[in-house]
Parts: sequence; structure tokens; C-alpha cells
Amino acid sequence: MKRGASRSLTAFVAAAIAAAFPSSGRACTDFTAAPSTRWSLATENGVSWLVTPCGERFFSVGVNVLDGGNSEHEKVGETYAGYNWQAFAPTLQDWAAEARRRLFSWGFNSAGGWSLTAQILKLPTVINLELGRLAKFHWVDPFAAETETRMVALARDLVAPYRGSPYRIGYFSDNEAGWWAGALFVWYSNKPASSPTKQRWVETLRRHYGGEWSRFAADFLPPTGVVSWDALLAATETTQMRPGGEGIHAVREWTGVVAERYYALTEEAIRSADPDGLYFGDRLPIYYDPAAVRAMAQHVDAIALNYNVDSGDGWIAHYFFDGLRKLSGGKPTLITEWFFAARENRSGNHNNGHLMTVATQQERAIGAAAATANFAAIPEIIGLHWFQYYDHPKGGRTDGEDYDFGLVDVDDRPYEELVAALTAANRRAPGIHAEARVTAPTKDPFVLPHAAISVHDHSLSDWPKPASLLPRLQPSPGAVEFGEAYLSWSERGLALATIGQDYFDIDLLAYDQAFPLAEAYRVELGVDAGAGPRRFTLFFIPPRTKRHTYSNNFPMSAQLCAGAARVAIAEGCTAVDAAEAVYFGSDQPRITAEMVVPWSALGIAPPARGTRLRAEIALTSWDGERWMSLSGRPPSEVMEDTASWRTMLLGEGSQMIDSLPPFRAPAPR
Repeated sequence: MKRGASRSLTAFVAAAIAAAFPSSGRACTDFTAAPSTRWSLATENGVSWLVTPCGERFFSVGVNVLDGGNSEHEKVGETYAGYNWQAFAPTLQDWAAEARRRLFSWGFNSAGGWSLTAQILKLPTVINLELGRLAKFHWVDPFAAETETRMVALARDLVAPYRGSPYRIGYFSDNEAGWWAGALFVWYSNKPASSPTKQRWVETLRRHYGGEWSRFAADFLPPTGVVSWDALLAATETTQMRPGGEGIHAVREWTGVVAERYYALTEEAIRSADPDGLYFGDRLPIYYDPAAVRAMAQHVDAIALNYNVDSGDGWIAHYFFDGLRKLSGGKPTLITEWFFAARENRSGNHNNGHLMTVATQQERAIGAAAATANFAAIPEIIGLHWFQYYDHPKGGRTDGEDYDFGLVDVDDRPYEELVAALTAANRRAPGIHAEARVTAPTKDPFVLPHAAISVHDHSLSDWPKPASLLPRLQPSPGAVEFGEAYLSWSERGLALATIGQDYFDIDLLAYDQAFPLAEAYRVELGVDAGAGPRRFTLFFIPPRTKRHTYSNNFPMSAQLCAGAARVAIAEGCTAVDAAEAVYFGSDQPRITAEMVVPWSALGIAPPARGTRLRAEIALTSWDGERWMSLSGRPPSEVMEDTASWRTMLLGEGSQMIDSLPPFRAPAPR
């Protein structure tokens, strides 16, 4: 550990806070001298900010797991071979002081989840309480009266060490509760009649179907011999959804009922325990359920969200935050976990799952810097917290996750390229955020960029994404965007990429043979390049087995079929000669894929730049619950109306990524 920093802690604090307040002209350098201990939120010119106890706006650039290695060490014991503060400092306070000095020099100004207390770190902090888990809300009996009693008592105890501290920004109630709609429905269908939650489950279904058992039975397959609501309450076997029905709407309603209960109880408990602390919700897990967000929005001060960057070049999908903005009414959003890992690393991590991983530390640095800027350019985002300070131990955590996430390796050596890039990006982030605006593409006709796309690298980094991103797809009534699409062209053919989100639970849908294509998440593409309209449908087929570990994945497959979706559903899939389609990225609920359709499949020879064509794109979610299209009309309608397809133009090449310009940053200290 380096000793004798040339500047005092106060100077470092002042520099860090001044970087967070580029337009304030001054900065509060000592929160303990602030006139209050309360953090708040403000909106200025449509841009959301945290506000410190000193009354100054604050963009939180934080780091998770600032604990010196304590949490994992406590789980493993003396055999722990990962990061350990005792190897680098005589006391935990000394380790914290050096970590704080480093973070300030790298442009960070706060701490995220699983960090030491503010008394030790002396950093603005958001605390993860794990309140719902400890109170046994999730997967137990959330509507039982004793659940509320436990939650209120626990919140009081969990908040006590932080209440009244000016470094306490606020609280996360839990981490990644998930709101997996199908799993929630199936789980509570198995509970006994004595469970208050099972009683509420049956009550919700009765209300949804107006008390008509026949309507319910048309959408669901109840356990054998169950033919009434009373029998359904008494049954402890699984109730599943029938293919072809409308049961997904009842499933989604049940998710909203449970989520409303959770957010109402956690809000009451946390605000009672610490009225001056902000409530950030439960750190949504790289996905959000629309019903859960609607329930959440009326109870939280800001939305906590963990996010897996969409491409190795730092690209952030627009649809995700557009949808969240509409569902929540524009609530501020804190990115509470984001990361980049590299296969080239000094800790021996294997990076064994679906989370953002690139090949080299140089790529990691470039992508992380670009992502910082792209996050900061979203008006609702009030900060972003890097996961995490140090690498996982070689061989991984006790739960199997094994990633090079650290700003430093297990020997406490900074990743020089990464921290230099983040230093420059972090210092620019508040200024970028101050200029953030919501914009929508208005290109008409839309110009497709020329780009050589490979579907074999499992990456969207070769896409000219700003140029190829299609205008916002318009969702079905009552829904919000759940994906977006990109189009480009080359001498080989048309390329389409999609980024989206939707959750499918394999236990929810009752089917025995091949997965029914009518229930599949799908992308429909219609193109008329001069030889008449041609149709293609890309179906996503889930596995029959759930993923069990970080290294044991059972991903979905992509099936590209010629013709209309209804034809493939009714008659089976006809392959498209010489076309390629690949599903990749993370396992669902994040859905990322790309495909290339050769010009021969469109009935023409490779065209020249300037050629016009007409096209339409539509997406349909699992179980046919919701849809989106370029025109805002239902897929079954607009894909048949070929005369209404949008005019597009084959253009030139384009800048490949939204990235930061070349930067010079100080070497890490």
C-alpha cells in the first residue's frame, strides 16, 4: 500500500465533489458540517439529480463491495484465497483510507451495496438491507400478518447504524428480487389453503375471470380433478397455463399484486425507521417486469437498477430506459450495478457466465469509458455504481460466480488501462448528464448503413448502432417498449439485430412435445426489395431445462423461418437458404440476436448504394402478451398490408460506436 498521499483527505474530498458539481461554483467538502443529514432529489431542465445535505446537486459515481474482502472471507474462512485487506494494510481503517484516496483520484465519489459502514469509509453510501429476504417475504407467505410485523422490526434494527449519518444517502430494500412472473404464479399455486397468500392468489384469479370457472379453465390447466374455485384453493399441485389462451394477463396481474404488497410494506418499514433516508427499491436484476415497476413507482424515491451493458463497445439500448420512463412516470434511476470483465486478467478468473466480458483489458477500458458516457446521457439516471472494487478470487465466489470485475486484482494492483479510462469518463459524466435530453430518431426515409456484419462473434460491436437503430417500435395498447431493432446491409444481404427483454418460465406453460411456436418470442421482418414482398420470422425457442449454475447454461435457440409467422406456426418452419441467425448474449430475460438474409432470398442480385426498398418489423413477446411494430399496428395486420411498409434507402458506411473521443488521463496512484 502506498503511503504519504501528497494531498490531504479534505483536498481529495473537495476535488471529488467539485467534479460532481461542475456548475455549482462551490462544493460542500465535509458532510458532517452540513446543515442537515437529509439527501434529496431534484429535476433541472428535465434532468434528475441527487442533492446533498449541503443542498448541492450530486451525480453518484460509486463502487460496490468496498469491504476489504470481508464478506467472502467470512463465508469461506481461513482457506479463503481471494482479496484480503489484511495483506495490504495494518488496520481496516488504513485500508479504507487508501481505497478512498484511490477512488477519489479515479473520479469516484460514493459507495454502493455490500460496503463498509460510512463511519469507516467516509463516503456517501446507499445501503443494501436485504429486508424482504430477512423478513421472509419472498417465496414464503407475503400476505401473512406476521410478515409485516417482522419487516417493521427488522427495518428498525437494520437501519439503526446509519440513521442520522450525513453520508447515508438511502437504502435498497433487497437485491434482485426479480419479479419473475411465471415463477411467482406457479410457486403460490402449490401452497395450502391455510396460506393467506394462496387465498389472495385464488381471489385474484376469481376477480380476473369474473368468477367464471369456465373462462379460467380455458386459459389454465388446473390439477387433475380440480373443477371449482374451492377445489383450486385446496389443491397443492401446480396450476399451469394452456398454450393458445390469454392466461398470461392473469399471471402478470398476480405479479402486480405481490409487488404492490412488497413495495408498500418496505416503504412503510424503511420510512418509519429512517424518515430522512431515500428509498431506492430492490435493485432490479438487468430486467424489469412492467407490472412490478408500476407497483414500485408510487412507493420509491428512485429506481435501483442493475444493468448488463448491451455491447462490448459500451452501447446502452434505448428501449430499456424509454420503457422504464413511461412505466414509472419518469422516476429518477440509479444504476446500482454495472461492470465489464476481460478474459485477459491477473486474478485467473474464467468469467463463466453471460455477463459482459471482452477479450482484453484495453477493450474493457474503452467499453467502460463509453458506457459511462452513455449512461450519463440518460436524463433520469442519477448515478452509476461499478461492480466491484476487486476481482473475484481465482475459482470464483462460493456461489460459483467467477469474474474479473475488479478495479484492482486480488493482489490489490489497479488495472491501469481501466482506471485511467474511467478517471477521464467519471470526471466528464456530470457535465454530460447536465446536457442529457430525450430524443427520438426522425429519419424518413430511414437510411440503412453499409456494414459487414458477422453473426459468429456473439457481439454487436461490429454494428454501426446509432446509424442502424430503427425508429422506436410502437407497442400494443397499454404496453411499453420491450425491445428494439437494427438494420444494415452489405453485398451479402440484409442484416437485422435485436435487443429486448421478456421472461419465460418453463414451469408455467403446459406442453409435452416441441415448444409451440405460437407462444414464442419472435421477430417478423417483411421486405420488398423490388422483386415483391418477402416475409421472414425469427422464433426464440427456450430450453426444457432451467439453468442451474453460472457455468452450466442452457441457452435458447434462434429458428429463422421463411414466410409469415402464422404459416410457420400452422405448417412448420421452412429454412431460408444461405441465411444465418444466432441467439447470443445473456440467457433470457435479456434477448439478443442477429441474422443475415441474403439478397437471393429477397429475389434480387446485390443492389447498389442508393437503392430503395420497403420494410416492416414487428416483435411479439412470449405467450402473445404484447407486441411492437414500426407502424404501431398489430403484426398480424401490418405484415399483410405490404403497401404500408416503410420506405428505406441503402446508404453509406457509418461510425461504428458511440464512444468517448481519445483521452489523456493521469496514471493510477
